[in-house]
Amino acid sequence: MVRAFTVGVDGLALAPDETAFLRDAAPWGVILFARNIDSPPQVAALCASIREALGRDAPIMIDQEGGRVQRMAPPHWRQWLPPLDHVAASGGSSRAMYLRGLLIGDELRRVGIDVNCAPTCDVATPDTHPFLRNRCFGDNAQIVTAMARALSDGLLDAGVLPVMKHIPGHGRGRVDSHINLPVSDADHDTLTASDFVPFRALADLPMAMTAHMLFSALDARAATVSPVLIDIIRREIGFDGLLMTDDISMEALGGSITERALAALDAGCDLVLHCNGDLPERRVLAGVVPEFTPKAAGRAESALARRRSPAEIDIPSAEAELAGLMTGLV
Repeated sequence: MVRAFTVGVDGLALAPDETAFLRDAAPWGVILFARNIDSPPQVAALCASIREALGRDAPIMIDQEGGRVQRMAPPHWRQWLPPLDHVAASGGSSRAMYLRGLLIGDELRRVGIDVNCAPTCDVATPDTHPFLRNRCFGDNAQIVTAMARALSDGLLDAGVLPVMKHIPGHGRGRVDSHINLPVSDADHDTLTASDFVPFRALADLPMAMTAHMLFSALDARAATVSPVLIDIIRREIGFDGLLMTDDISMEALGGSITERALAALDAGCDLVLHCNGDLPERRVLAGVVPEFTPKAAGRAESALARRRSPAEIDIPSAEAELAGLMTGLV
């Protein structure tokens, strides 16, 4: 049995009650945050203990975008520019973005993390809220598409699965979805010509994360819990991979945690993402989240089948090439 949710854990090591929870609740995977990160040996041991508790080679995820959204940081790991700043510094070099993905992926895979919640495929606008803006690659759908593809290729070559976000697009959000529900009144044609473009171009990727964003011209519900938007993601954008929610602990969605989770699954999401380390809340969620549907189970299996052994990476050469591209020397 595997339930259709991914959860966070409390700290640097699993407590006995968390080990028992993972064994009994059988979430599909686990997502790590800064609260779970100290040193490479510690993270590797935590990942091993998570997989031991789950009894399988479960996916372990993290948000390692760079900039503010970087859970693994110096002194043990590299500090990465925010994606928007990286694109500007490299002059929009796809090769530089590929190398960034390769090196980030290498850092993750070495400690047992095999899924990165990146790339952010949202197209920025002048009004994009600061919580998201410099996490985007740019304000042009073509640039975003090229950079997102390059980063994804680098991660995959390093043995790490990418998760594109926030489908079908979050760039028009003018408020922080951790606190409030962003609303866009853009019409269907406008969204199709801009916001949807990167996601459509990268629809072959194994996983995607929804946007807690309301598109008022399309539906009165946020995309995460909207059958209308999920249908657009599947049919129009053409994404048939594993579709997970953004964190349902975020306050953009109304109702209780369990109501949000069930609404997302009813709308057509395959997987619920619950990120905070609150064990009682996780237990409540485990009581209502079902096993994967057959179709979702197939998508999850297909996604994990994309995991592969890392390519042989000459780290010093990759670092030197990236440094040159970022300073215009190559």
